[in-house]
Order: sequence, then C-alpha cells, then structure tokens
Amino acid sequence: MKYFQEHILPIQNKLFRFALRIVGNTEEAEDVVQEVFLKLWRQKQQWPNIQNIEAWSMRLTKNLSIDRLRRVSRREESLEQVYHSPALQPTPAQITESKDSLEQIKKFMEQLPEKQRLVIHLRDIEELSYKEISEVLEMPMSQVKTNLFRGRNALREMVVKSEWYEQK
Repeated sequence: MKYFQEHILPIQNKLFRFALRIVGNTEEAEDVVQEVFLKLWRQKQQWPNIQNIEAWSMRLTKNLSIDRLRRVSRREESLEQVYHSPALQPTPAQITESKDSLEQIKKFMEQLPEKQRLVIHLRDIEELSYKEISEVLEMPMSQVKTNLFRGRNALREMVVKSEWYEQK
C-alpha cells in the first residue's frame, strides 16, 4: 500500500493527461486511469521487478487508451483541461489571447502524424526522458528523436506560415 501511495498515486495526473491526449474525452480518460490503477494493483507482486514504474504505467495507459479508442468514437476535448495555466491573474484580453493561441496550436497538433503528436506530448508536456518515451511508445530511441524533431519542425512551419502568427 505504501509503495502505491509513494510511487503510483503521484503520477495520476500525468497518466490522466496522457490518456486524455489519446482518447480526447475526460470521462474516457478517467476510466482509463482507473483501469490502469486496477491493473497495477492486481499486479503488485511484480512491482519489485519493474525498473521504472512510471514508464511502465505510461505504457499501460497508452495501450488501454488505444484499446478504448478503438471501441469508442473519438470526441474532442478542450485543451484547457489538459494544460493548466499558471495561477497569475491574467487580464480578460490575455485570457482570450491565450485561449486563441491554445486552440490554434491544438489545430496544428491535430495535423501531425499520431507518433509525432504523442512524442511531443510526452516530451514537452509530460517532460519524460527520451528513454522513458521509448519505453512507453515501444519504439527505438532514434525513432523517438526523429519524431520529436520532425514534429517540432512541422509545428514551427505551420505557426510561421499561418495568418495567426503574422497577427502577433
């Protein structure tokens, strides 16, 4: 019980954000995380053999999210529920601009191939290491780096070429 509280519960929000990124729906993401916790609990005798419980949990979350996505049609979820803004007191104009920026970046991200989207999310949002991303997505580290590089470049090009960027 102590191991679960110290090592697994602290990554609950990270698992949720990752599941939400894949399934695109808050309720579905919550169900995935609950299912992950149940599976982890049932396999507690294996915990000592797992080198990186966080990466293992993220991989489990990815697999269960993809399974759920195959069963349920994908629905959009606002980016504000995924990314939490700082607790500063922004002006109404800053709030509107921030929402517009998030929506525009979300649209750009949706245009990327799936692997690039997932790698960018895990690296830049969840701040996982290349090794952890490689384990979670079950792909060679060279492919992780390639997808990250290509995804970031594609996003940069989309932003620079957009009218939205020129207005800033």
